[in-house]
Amino acid sequence: MKKVIVDFENCYGIKKLKYEFDFENRKTYAIYSPNGVMKTSFANTFKDITKGRDSKDFIFPECISKRNIIDENGNEIAGENIFVIEPYNETYKSEKVSILLVNAKLRNEYEKINIKIDEKKNELLEALKPLSGIRAGLEEIISNVFTKLDNGFFKAIGRIKDEVLENTPPLFEGIIYKNIFSVKTEQFLSSSDVRYKIKEYITKYDELIGHSKYLKRGIFNHTNAATIARNLKDNGFFKAKHTVNLVSNEEKKEIKTEKELEEIIEKEKQEILTNPELVSIFNDLDKKISANKDLRDFREYLLQNIVIVPELSNLEAFKEKLWISYLKLKKEVFISLVQEYEKGKKEIEQIIEQAKNESTQWSKIIDIFNKRFSVPFKLSIGNQDQVILNSQAPVVQFNFIDRNSSKSINESLLLTVLSTGEKRALYLLNILFEVEARKTSNMETLFILDDIADSFDYKNKYAIIEYLKEISEYDIFYQIILSHNYDFFRTVSNRLDMSRKYKLNTDKTESEIKIFEEKYQNNPFVHWKNNLSTDMSMLIAAIPFVRNIAEFTGEDEIFQKMTSLLHYKVGSDSITIENLEQLFKSILKDKQDLSLLNPKEKVINKIFEVAESISKDTSDKLDLEKKICLSIAIRLKAEIFMVKNINDYTFWTTITKNQSNALIEKYKNKFPSEIGNIQLLEQVNLMTPENIHINSFMYEPILDMSNHHLKDLYLNVKGL
Repeated sequence: MKKVIVDFENCYGIKKLKYEFDFENRKTYAIYSPNGVMKTSFANTFKDITKGRDSKDFIFPECISKRNIIDENGNEIAGENIFVIEPYNETYKSEKVSILLVNAKLRNEYEKINIKIDEKKNELLEALKPLSGIRAGLEEIISNVFTKLDNGFFKAIGRIKDEVLENTPPLFEGIIYKNIFSVKTEQFLSSSDVRYKIKEYITKYDELIGHSKYLKRGIFNHTNAATIARNLKDNGFFKAKHTVNLVSNEEKKEIKTEKELEEIIEKEKQEILTNPELVSIFNDLDKKISANKDLRDFREYLLQNIVIVPELSNLEAFKEKLWISYLKLKKEVFISLVQEYEKGKKEIEQIIEQAKNESTQWSKIIDIFNKRFSVPFKLSIGNQDQVILNSQAPVVQFNFIDRNSSKSINESLLLTVLSTGEKRALYLLNILFEVEARKTSNMETLFILDDIADSFDYKNKYAIIEYLKEISEYDIFYQIILSHNYDFFRTVSNRLDMSRKYKLNTDKTESEIKIFEEKYQNNPFVHWKNNLSTDMSMLIAAIPFVRNIAEFTGEDEIFQKMTSLLHYKVGSDSITIENLEQLFKSILKDKQDLSLLNPKEKVINKIFEVAESISKDTSDKLDLEKKICLSIAIRLKAEIFMVKNINDYTFWTTITKNQSNALIEKYKNKFPSEIGNIQLLEQVNLMTPENIHINSFMYEPILDMSNHHLKDLYLNVKGL
């Protein structure tokens, strides 16, 4: 992945965006994007690829969306090779954490054992399908029948192992589970009147067996007898000239052939099942079944297998008997699975014992988090052995620290007491898991980071930056770091030692999003100082900076003089370029050779001249110095308008602070009906108060302002 070419249209508010990210020489880009320009939309479009879904525009869904993200060879970047890191997602849990729990060798051994067990399990499940009539969900059904759990298959196998392996024939053959058990039939058979009829049937059935010549109630019914006859036949009993003695109260009858035995059993069976009273009871039960149209298939199956009616009084027991019968019929396959499972279980236990004694990557991530992030809790590893054995999700233990005490609490309780920043730090734990898992799997990944450090304190913010720096050092990892926080953008750019090519800004026009290289490597004031005499926009933009230096160094007279160039004061109209040069020399000790052109010209006139030129600039973007010039001109024109219209010299000259606010309040009181003007003046006050009182660390708000918005505001204020 040497390059990533992005081409978007109509994706979550991005009308058009096209840019080529070249990762051949450096693996990380940082993009400063003011709120509302493209940051989250950009990240969401990439996220769509990871989720396998189409991108769209929510506001204008009728617009056709275009989303191409390709490498240098024209190949689409696969979703698995993209990881979008949101500012915060409380529900996010990495799906890859389990691969970090043991070393690769142990993990491979563990997986090989499970593959062998799964092969034997699948053989058994396939053998049970024709017997039960069930094609899907067999494992869960068997588990639920014997353990009441959906995931307790091997627990169920262990419970019934002895019953299946004991040397007795299966109780049922040819009875199909699917034809009996369904939600409808079980609901029907559980109703009180149906249960009463079944109980009545069983009572009469037991009574008839009690009077049978050869059958015995609770010991040897016709089902047992038929099963024994079938097994004798299958094992060549009569062909070997053996005989069977059937004993009754009247006689002892010797049976010499299988046919004779089958005839006697069938005769006994028919005498019972065709008994008029028993038939009458069954018919009453049949009427109830017939009345329910959803049970038609069950009724037909029951008519063909009346022998199972006594089993319907205890459905759970009947289910167990059926599955044990099926497993007996497939005993060899069952034994093969049991042997493989028991052998594998012993080997897995040895792996787990070894894994417990190892320092895993999972442990290292916990250590990274504990050492780097400043939060009121410490993490520890929970159920590592259970994760390996049963594929359970890893459990992080939280030890909340209060003064000199520590208490272990669960995550949900912890979240109720943490601040927003601390919750975000906890979210980062899962990000660490995901990144380290990708590192372990050697998975080439493009990270899209959407304001990952938002709402963090400085200590944790720098911890994040250091981790991003580590990520940038891996050849398989590429990063596009998005932020609306200029301080973070500048810090991460410097810490990761980015050149201008990899430090990007954005601008939003009516038709598209522009991504362009950052003009200034570090503090723009350094560049402006070197061009004070050659670029008038840089000279004007430097005024707020020099004014702040005067304030910090206690040069009050110079501070007040330069304030008159940012607010309309009594002396604002009289300050010349020559005066400004002297003010700069007084503060900037390294600019004693400064020589400005047109020394007699008024500075305020020059500010308006430059602003007028900028307002007519048709280029796609405005540099920071030009935005500052516009902001200064907007404020001055607004204040000039208010001072002249209020026409109260004493009021104006006695304002000591927050002059713009004071003038607006006075104007509103004097001209309450001038709604349009008041709204425009309030807009000026909202947009530009801090922007023109800035230092090298605080010019983010003006960067956030769009070019056309600033130009429109200037033109509107000029028209007052």
